[in-house]
Amino acid sequence: MEDGGSASLTPTKFKAKSDKRERAVFAGGCFWGLEYRFRKVDGVTGTAVGYSGGTKSNPTYEDVCSHTTGHAESVMVEFDPASVSYRKLADLFFTEFHNPTTKDRQGPDVGDSYRSVLFYANEAQLKDAKAARAAAQKGLAEPIVTELVSTKTFWPAEEYHQDYINKTGHFLCPIEPPKKSGGG
Repeated sequence: MEDGGSASLTPTKFKAKSDKRERAVFAGGCFWGLEYRFRKVDGVTGTAVGYSGGTKSNPTYEDVCSHTTGHAESVMVEFDPASVSYRKLADLFFTEFHNPTTKDRQGPDVGDSYRSVLFYANEAQLKDAKAARAAAQKGLAEPIVTELVSTKTFWPAEEYHQDYINKTGHFLCPIEPPKKSGGG
């Protein structure tokens, strides 16, 4: 990532940006680890952790952890499509950045706020998400349970959650890789 910056920390409606950068939202366990992984991708120009997919406006971390809002810990990724495609980001999400075969959990984190969701902003992203999911499913022993959901609003998490791993040096978000077919 060029500048190591965070994307805008205001509730984000998904609209085309004039400077050609695009945004994508992913949920797959602890948002700290997912953000850390996406920040390392060339072409990613910013990230922000937050909450998507729920019913409450402007939820807090405590609200989401109560498992009553329906939100998932999420990462908004801002990227330059001339440098990295949405499909590439979706491929990384499914194959390297989390385990898409575990329902409502990643590693030791359990609950609906840790579920696997790819939030798409338009039909092109949905098409690429479906293709990435199908490609990732090949060779896995368990079915992918990742939800593909249209998103309207991304609610930024509190400032202390933003770029947490780089700020603190604490990496607390392990990945348990999915089981490959054939026992591998």
